[in-house]
Parts: sequence; structure tokens; C-alpha cells
Amino acid sequence: MSTVIYGILKEEKQRNLELQEAYAKEIKLLPKGSLVTKRRNNRKYYYLLYREKDKVKTDYIGKNDSTVEDIRRSIDKRKQLEIVLKRLKTEYKQICKIVKE
Repeated sequence: MSTVIYGILKEEKQRNLELQEAYAKEIKLLPKGSLVTKRRNNRKYYYLLYREKDKVKTDYIGKNDSTVEDIRRSIDKRKQLEIVLKRLKTEYKQICKIVKE
């Protein structure tokens, strides 16, 4: 393999690791789980459901639609970042096979 290509792959491997770390940190800051709406007496109440170890936890969000929409956007962003992180990990494995370090 050409030393130029080898050097580029090593740089890409390092860049990939840095991106993985950045995305992992951002994912930790975002809420996990999903939003659930429950109706009681014709009113909507919002809850955040998520798994912690082996238990399913429920956090009351409230009745405010703007707060709920913010959390919904954060959850969607987390899901997108998790997809990107998964792709980065796959690319990293492929680069490692080529570079063989």
C-alpha cells in the first residue's frame, strides 16, 4: 500500500475516533427514551419513558406543549446522533482492517 494512502487512512482513523468521542458526549447530554401521552379527564399529560438497567422508569413532563416539543426534538436528535455514531464505528472497524494496527 502506498505510504500516502496509508497516511491518509491513519489520519481518517484518528478523525473518526475524535468524532465518535464528540458524538458520544453529546448523546449523553440528551434525554433517552420516548414520550408517552396519557389522557385523564379529557386532559393530556406527558411522560418520558426510559430504561435504566433492568427497570423501566417514568418521569412526568407536564402539560406544557412547548416543553414537550423541546423534549421531542431532543429525543429525535439523540436518535439521529446514535445512527451517525453507529456508522462511524462501522467505518472505524473497516479502517482498522485496512491499516492493521
